[in-house]
Amino acid sequence: MLPGLYVHIPFCRNKCPYCGFYSIPSRAPIAGWLDGLKKEIFYQKNLLGRFDSLYLGGGTPTFLSTEVLEQVMASLLDHFHLTPDAEITIEANPCDITRHKAAALKALGFNRINLGVQSFNNDVLKFLGREHSVETAEEAIGHFRSAGFRNIGLDLIYGLKPQSMKSWIHTLKRALAFQPEHLSCYQLTLEKGTVFDRRSHGGNIVTVPEKTAAAHFLATSAFLESKGYLHYEVSNFAGDERLESRHNRKYWQHIPYLGLGPSAHSFDGKKRWWNVRSVKKYRAALEKGRLPIEGSETLTKEQRQLESLALGFRTRRGVALKSLAPASRATLSMLREKGLLKIVDGRAEPTRRGYLVADHLPLCFGS
Repeated sequence: MLPGLYVHIPFCRNKCPYCGFYSIPSRAPIAGWLDGLKKEIFYQKNLLGRFDSLYLGGGTPTFLSTEVLEQVMASLLDHFHLTPDAEITIEANPCDITRHKAAALKALGFNRINLGVQSFNNDVLKFLGREHSVETAEEAIGHFRSAGFRNIGLDLIYGLKPQSMKSWIHTLKRALAFQPEHLSCYQLTLEKGTVFDRRSHGGNIVTVPEKTAAAHFLATSAFLESKGYLHYEVSNFAGDERLESRHNRKYWQHIPYLGLGPSAHSFDGKKRWWNVRSVKKYRAALEKGRLPIEGSETLTKEQRQLESLALGFRTRRGVALKSLAPASRATLSMLREKGLLKIVDGRAEPTRRGYLVADHLPLCFGS
């Protein structure tokens, strides 16, 4: 698998109450960021060779005007070699999508959409602080279909206090009415410093108990698999293997990727580095002719092995048995008896219940 190319967009329509990534204000100068991004693209143009995926995400890329996005894409395509079949994804906010905007994104070369629907319940959307309504999200999906998009992913959230199991299943059923090629179902988590985190510390409980969240997770997996979706990663479901997120698979399989933009991370197979978060510092570094790298780490062989286990157990492919120590046989047997792992074609793969404890599975092998 070839490397992936990622552009982090530090702008969004409003400050999101539950996601730390959206903490950079939209009033930050887009022109200055764009100038810096073009410089970083030029400086990094020979790194990692060819790419078969390009992903624009982070804040809300569709918040940017078509003209700005056109400049971003032109600069990327001028300096990086994308394969003819490259998967080119953009994250989208329903509020930004008009018929004209959807058509423009298609014309710019995007062939995959990740739409942040979050819920098909207006009360839940209000609780989340989202500006869009269910009707707005449904219209956005329609605009993308009319523009010719045949690979649309919907992002949904569960595990919040006002959402009952019945309400959550309703959201899943409503999502399936649009026949999305991909679904990402994320459990609400409290990022430090966000509005929801402060509410929780103030005694206003916003998430459901762990047992309830687990029930939602298991119900989600069972329901979507019964409808023909492939549960290929803890939070992700695809219509079939061809519709799995090619770009995200690179993160899970330790494939190199290059990140551009403020706070973007990169990985070359052994070394990981990340850019400064501040748009101002990002631009200043590039104006001085240096890369805006804030820090880096070179992974040891042991660290790479542990990461491979941690990432592998989050996916349906699991990890190769040959990558596990010979002394792991007893552990494997125990985890199989508990119904957390299964052995398929020389690989230890997580079961549905195994997904629930995926982050703990690597620790069982003492790596």
